[in-house]
Amino acid sequence: MVLWLAFLGLVSLCLALDLGVFHREPRVVRSREAFFWTACWVALACCFSLAVHHAYLVPDGDAPLSLHDLAPAEAVQLYFTAYLVEYSLSLDNIVVIALIFAQFGVPLLLQHRVLFWGVLGAIVLRLAFILAGSTLLSQIAWIRYVFGALLLLAAARILFGKDEGLAPERNLWVRLARRVVPVTDRFHGSSFFVRDDGRIHATRLFIVLLLVEGSDVIFAVDSIPAALAVTSDPFLVFTSNIFAVMGLRSLYFALAPLIERFRYLRASLVFLLGFIGAKILISDRVEIPSSTTLVVIAGTLALGAAASILRPGSGDAPAGEIAGRRASVVPADREQPRP
Repeated sequence: MVLWLAFLGLVSLCLALDLGVFHREPRVVRSREAFFWTACWVALACCFSLAVHHAYLVPDGDAPLSLHDLAPAEAVQLYFTAYLVEYSLSLDNIVVIALIFAQFGVPLLLQHRVLFWGVLGAIVLRLAFILAGSTLLSQIAWIRYVFGALLLLAAARILFGKDEGLAPERNLWVRLARRVVPVTDRFHGSSFFVRDDGRIHATRLFIVLLLVEGSDVIFAVDSIPAALAVTSDPFLVFTSNIFAVMGLRSLYFALAPLIERFRYLRASLVFLLGFIGAKILISDRVEIPSSTTLVVIAGTLALGAAASILRPGSGDAPAGEIAGRRASVVPADREQPRP
């Protein structure tokens, strides 16, 4: 429990420094800065593996952190594997976020604020998902087959699905928000709510935040079972997930303008999800060591990245470029068309 509280304290400190010090005022995050912060988040995640190693030196009976009796080296291995799984699946989420920003014309100046609060909501939701998922795995043996099937379905959806774009007027989150609270069709600086004619109204920026949160919930349905397939230890799954999610903001600003050039990204994700789903389904007959899983996942990502660099995509309008060009010319206080 002490390590759980220490980790949550570290996350709270990082978020406070991010919003209260480094991004106190709304500003545009440039690519060079984004790559720097991405490297910082990855380095912090790697450094935390030392804390994981130390924690699992303690006998499980004295410090019940996990559902299993894991050796320190194995715990670190599982931690990095779950981290790579979540980080790789976050790449597809970047495309969706870029499309949301483009659809709503979110100014570059305000995008970091949306992602910050989106990450904060994602931390709470993923904690609930992970605890629920690990509890189910510990009490219902066959639930792992459900997770395996979900991952295979996710792989099929990515492989055969079509990009249909966004239709905000038909989106469930937007429709529910309009029923609960009046919604303005304008950005009001960085505010999510404003008072108009004596009533509280949600701004256009709040609708964007809801869509970002909604997209994360959808992706969590894929990523949480994938991480739980690596290990059902809630501490390892939660810490690896949160480090990947917290690095998503800087990763978005670093890769959004380039994401469409990674033409083999989806193929890598399909193989990754299929491999993990198959691993769950055959786990009773064939046990794949955690070290093999880590090598396969890292190798898949490396191969996909290398192939994309050697044969980059040549889309005329990558999602990130659309979002950046469109948002950069929309003033924050200009009235927007109704979504």
